[in-house]
Amino acid sequence: MREILLHDTQSGELRPLVPRDPGRVGIYACGPTVYSRIHIGNARPFVVFSLLRRFLRHEGLEVSLVINVTDVNDKIYDAARAQGRDSAELAERMTALYREDTDGLGLGRPDHEPLASETIGPIIDYIQTLIDRGHAYAVEGDVYFRVRSDTGYGRLSHRRLENMDQGEGDPDSALLERKEDRLDFALWKAHKEGEDTSWEAPWGAGRPGWHIECSAMAEQLLGVGFDIHGGGSDLIFPHHENEAAQTRAARGAELAGIWMHNGMIQFTGEKMAKSVGNIALLHEILESHGPETVLMYIVSGHYRQPLAFSEEELRDAGRRVDRIRDALARLAAGGPSPEDMRPLRDAFFDALARDFNTPAALASLFDWVREANRRGSGVGDGDLREMLDVLGLGSLAALEAHGDVGGTDPEAAALLRQRETARAARDFQTADRIREELLARGWEIRDGPDGPGLFPLPGP
Repeated sequence: MREILLHDTQSGELRPLVPRDPGRVGIYACGPTVYSRIHIGNARPFVVFSLLRRFLRHEGLEVSLVINVTDVNDKIYDAARAQGRDSAELAERMTALYREDTDGLGLGRPDHEPLASETIGPIIDYIQTLIDRGHAYAVEGDVYFRVRSDTGYGRLSHRRLENMDQGEGDPDSALLERKEDRLDFALWKAHKEGEDTSWEAPWGAGRPGWHIECSAMAEQLLGVGFDIHGGGSDLIFPHHENEAAQTRAARGAELAGIWMHNGMIQFTGEKMAKSVGNIALLHEILESHGPETVLMYIVSGHYRQPLAFSEEELRDAGRRVDRIRDALARLAAGGPSPEDMRPLRDAFFDALARDFNTPAALASLFDWVREANRRGSGVGDGDLREMLDVLGLGSLAALEAHGDVGGTDPEAAALLRQRETARAARDFQTADRIREELLARGWEIRDGPDGPGLFPLPGP
């Protein structure tokens, strides 16, 4: 098995993946807060960590992937109140749509998808442990974590205490008065007027804070010291910093061995976010472009870097998908690939082993495609199918000429015949004009051994 190196946010270095349990890897990635349908930015961590699971399994490891769902949160209360709906009903409906939308990617489901609302008991026990150990305190039904009690606080985000806040904006004076220290964050929030769900706890009715749920869910399913904790880079502080602190304080150990963060998808120069309205919903993009194009778009950038989003980026991804489909049409389906092309295949997997570098892996894949095209027919597609499967593209079909253009677009079929007549008469100006007309209608002409054929262009 290759040595697998991953960038660890805490150390800032590439670190070898050494499973806590030999041969088995546990991954926990933070999932969405379900107050509306997810956008393409929410899909990036789902894709990154689902594909990482595929790669690690390809390398012979057993992998358990956990992606949670936050279904108790201020944003859900606010959205439900604005719609005149029950918050639990809204969260349940949005959770179902999240699963439906991510099913459309064709990557399968995570091995576990815990809900915050179904983990209340372990969360309460976790908070009680922190209180008993002097790391948390209750006041007026709330419970807060004593940030300064954790000497490692700031280690993950590389921030100094004096430069931190808990993302509360401009907290009111009443909140500051309840806290011992402005840096402390909520583990449990007392029930407030207008909130339609609550659970009983030793400190009074209320609900969990955001950060504690992930510490409890991750430990419940993977234990302490599991291998990889993932999520978007916007979660490094305060969410993941607080998770790490809670676990150190409660268990005297680190929550995860490697902290792995994906960059944001950027729309008009800033990260995509529901709060600023610059979003592109995943289900709409899947409907207009298809899952293969979406996956190609996401793997085209290194997971740690920001990824620009635009229709042109999607069209480019669609064209790359069609290049592969076109290559598959020329290859011997189900046949072994030439042994002397194996180094190109190996370079693909070596790139993934070095910090899951999908752009470098794609470059090797397309090197393989170019070499196969150069050799002509008879090259088996075995290596290419193996690479595509790890990228979630294993079911990609070969590009074929449309079988019934005359039935679906008779004018296009007539134009193709006119174009061939013009070419035979060496009227290349007319032939070129007809080609442009066909392109405008959504058809590309490709010449094959049996003559010219019309191929549908990728979606807009």
